[in-house]
Formats: sequence, structure tokens, C-alpha cells
Amino acid sequence: MSKTYYSDEHEWIAVDGDKATIGITSYAQEQLGDVVFVELPEVGKALSKGDEAAVVESVKAASEVYAAVSGEVTEVNGAVEEEPGKVNEDPEKEGWFFKLKLSDTSELDELMDEAAYKKFIEGLD
Repeated sequence: MSKTYYSDEHEWIAVDGDKATIGITSYAQEQLGDVVFVELPEVGKALSKGDEAAVVESVKAASEVYAAVSGEVTEVNGAVEEEPGKVNEDPEKEGWFFKLKLSDTSELDELMDEAAYKKFIEGLD
């Protein structure tokens, strides 16, 4: 059974054991507007927490996506590179960016659960 965490950089991280699926939140895609380009990391790349992992460009801005947790990239969602609009259509399911094999699950303790993230974004408006 997976559990979803959220970063203050507006990423969601769905964790199942030592595997994580990562994307940007609905709030983030709303702030970006229409996503027109997504660049994802290479499979096999080792990411440390805080590393630049991906790039998202929209009609409003370009933005880096930083690794909220450390691990090795095991899979990328090529569908969002081919059709960046998937990020706007379904950011927290079909619009996922990449999967990691977590190297330090204790980093998850620094992330928010859904209730804490909702409270966090309410404070931003």
C-alpha cells in the first residue's frame, strides 16, 4: 500500500516500500498554466535530495523540479515529454514525472502528508 507525501516545492511523492513515484501537484500545475515542455532525468541517474531532477516550461515560466528525496531513477514517464499537456490534465496520476528507488527513506519524515500540504497551500493564497 502506498502513501503520498508532499514537498514545499509542490511535488508529490507516492511511496510503496522503497519505490517512489514523483510529479508536481495540482496546485503547481495551476500556478504554471499550460505546460509546453518537460525534461526528465535519465534512467539510472542517482539523485540526492535537493538536486535538479527535471525541468518544466509553461506559457508563463520555466521551472526546475528538485529531488525531494534521494535515490536512483528507475523509470521516466516519456508520455509527458511527448505530450506535456498531460501534466495539466492529470498531474497527480497520469502526469507523473519519474520513479526512484529510495536510498534514504528517513528523508520522507521531512515531507508533509496531504492534510499538512493543504494547510500549507491555503497559507499561500
